[in-house]
Amino acid sequence: MLCDGAMGTVLYGRGVFIHRCYDELNLSDPSLILAIHEEYLQSGAELLETNTFGANRFRLERHGLSDKVAEINAAGVRIAREAVAHFKEKQAGEAWVAGAIGPLGVRLEPLGKIALSEARAAFEEQISALVSAGVDLLIVETMPAVNEAREALLAAKTIAPELPVAVMMTVDEDGRCLDGTTPEQAAATLTEAGADAVGCNCSTGPATVLTAVEAMRKATHLPLMAMPNAGMPRAVEGRNIYLCSPEYMASFARKVVKAGTQFVGGCCGTTPNHIRAMKSALRALDAQTHIALTEPTQAEISAETPPLPLAQRSTVGRLIAEGKFVTMVEIVPPRGIDSAKELEGAKLLTALGVHAINVPDSPRASARMSAQSLCIQIQQQTGMETVLHYTCRDRNILSIQSDLLGASSLKLKNILCLTGDPPKLGNYPDATAVFDVDAIGLVNIVRRLNHGLDIGSNAIGGSTNFTIGVAANPGVPDIEQELRRFAWKVDAGAEYAITQPVFDMRLLERFLKRIESFRIPVIAGIWPLTSLRNAEFMRNDLRVSMPEAVMLRMAQAETPEAARAEGICIAQEMLAEARPMVQGVQVSAPFGRYTLAAEILESVLPRQNASAAGQ
Repeated sequence: MLCDGAMGTVLYGRGVFIHRCYDELNLSDPSLILAIHEEYLQSGAELLETNTFGANRFRLERHGLSDKVAEINAAGVRIAREAVAHFKEKQAGEAWVAGAIGPLGVRLEPLGKIALSEARAAFEEQISALVSAGVDLLIVETMPAVNEAREALLAAKTIAPELPVAVMMTVDEDGRCLDGTTPEQAAATLTEAGADAVGCNCSTGPATVLTAVEAMRKATHLPLMAMPNAGMPRAVEGRNIYLCSPEYMASFARKVVKAGTQFVGGCCGTTPNHIRAMKSALRALDAQTHIALTEPTQAEISAETPPLPLAQRSTVGRLIAEGKFVTMVEIVPPRGIDSAKELEGAKLLTALGVHAINVPDSPRASARMSAQSLCIQIQQQTGMETVLHYTCRDRNILSIQSDLLGASSLKLKNILCLTGDPPKLGNYPDATAVFDVDAIGLVNIVRRLNHGLDIGSNAIGGSTNFTIGVAANPGVPDIEQELRRFAWKVDAGAEYAITQPVFDMRLLERFLKRIESFRIPVIAGIWPLTSLRNAEFMRNDLRVSMPEAVMLRMAQAETPEAARAEGICIAQEMLAEARPMVQGVQVSAPFGRYTLAAEILESVLPRQNASAAGQ
C-alpha cells in the first residue's frame, strides 16, 4: 500500500511561515490542507495521514493552543475524510485515513521531567479525538525513543483496542534509534507490546530507512512500514532543501518492497511528485513476485555488567559504606589556564588528611577551566581523590555519555550529578543552554553506565563504577518540590547527597527528618563567611537561608580580619552542630582561601587521623 508524503514540506513550499503551528491550519485554513490531501490521492497515495503530527497538548502549548487538542485533531480527520470522499466520488479508487501521532516534543523519564503516566495521558487525549472523529487506523511515527513509542502504543490500545496501530521509529546515520536502541530491539519490543505494524520513517534518508527495516524484518512477523525523508536537507540560498529526486525515491520503493515491506511512503522533503514516481515504480513490480519472509529471530539484548560494591569503587564510596565521617573541600577551577594556586591548595589539604576535593563545573555559569581537567591534575599531582561536579547545562545526551566514558577511563571515580545554573546567571547571559536532561535524568544515565550500558541498552565493555552523588537544598523556598526531586534522585540511583551551604540547623534537621523514609547518606555543605557583604550576597543574590543572628554577628565585626575570624567561628559551630546528624561535611574555600577551610576542619581531622593511627 502506498502512503502519502510530507505535509509540512508542501505547506512550507506554499509560503506558510516555518514557525507557524501547522496543525492549527486544520481550523484556520482547512481548504489548504484539503488541497494537499487531494494532490496526494491524485498522485497515487492510498493512505492519507491526518495533519495532526504535532497536535498533542505539549506541542500545542508552545503556540497557546493546548485547549484545542480535541478540536484540531477532529478537524484533521474531517478534512482527510472529505478528501477521500471526493476521491471516491470521482471513482478514482479506494483510500484510507490514518490518524497521525507524532512525538510529544518533551523528554520523558528517566532522562526527562515528564513522567510516563503524563505522556500516556497526553497520547490518550489526542488519540481519543482522532478515534471519535473516525480514523481507519492510527500511525505513531517519528518516535525517537522506544519508551515513548510504547506509551503511545499502549494509549492507542487502551482507547481503541479494535483499531490497527502502526508504530514507526526514526534512526540516525548509524542506523540506531535516537535513544541508542537498535531497529531489531525496537521491533521486538513494539511487537511484544501489541503493535499491528512496525517500521521506520523520517531519519537521514532512504538508504538508512531501508537498512533499518531490513533489520526489523529479522525480529518481527508484523507488516513493515517505511517512509523516509527525501535525503538530508541542504542549505540552498538560505532555505533548507531536500535533494532526493522522485526517481531515487522510486528506486527506494522497489528495493524496500522487495525487502518485505508492505507500507511505503515519504516523510520530510517528499511531495506529490515523489509519490507519483513511487506509484509508477510499484506498478512496474511483477505482481506475482514472491517476497520471502524469514522467521523473526530474538533481538540481541546487551547483558548488564553490575558495578563493584560501593565500598570498592572509591575512597568516598568506602567511607560512606562503612559509616565513616567524610571530609571534603571545594576547589573552584581557575578562570584561566594557570592552576598552580588550586594545586597548591590541594596539596595542603592532602597533607591535612582531607578525604576528597570537590571541583565545581563552571559555577554560576562562569567560564572557567573544565572541572574534569582540574580533577585529573589534582589526582595526578597529589594522589587526592576528587569529586567531579557534572552539570547538564552545556551538553546534550551524546556529549554527556562521551564525557562520562572518558572520565571513567581517566580514573575519575566520583560524580556529583547537577542540573547546573542557567547561562543568564553568568557572565555570558546570551550563551545557549542545552539541558537535554536535568540532574534526575543525569543520575539515570550514570546508573546505566555503572551497569555497563549506554542509554540505548548497548554494552560499553564494562561498568564505569562511579560513586553517584547529588545535591540537596534544605533551605529552598519550595521545600515540597525539593523533597519530590530528592526522592526521584534517590529512586534514579543516587548514593549520597551534598547539601547547599547550611547556616540554619533547624532547616537541615527538618529536611533530614522529612527524608527519613528514603534517606541516603547526607554530607552537609559548610561555607565560611568572609564579610557582611559576602553574607548579604549569599542571602539576597543566591537566596541562601541565613538567620538574622548570623547576619548580626557578621555586621558587628569591625575589621576585615575580625569578619573572617567570625565567619570561621560560625562555620566551626555549624560543623559541630551538624556532625551528629550527617555523614560528612563539604567545606568551601571562598576566593581560594584554602587555609580557611583547613581551620574549620581542624576540629575534625586530628580526631580522624588519631582514629586511623589507632587502627
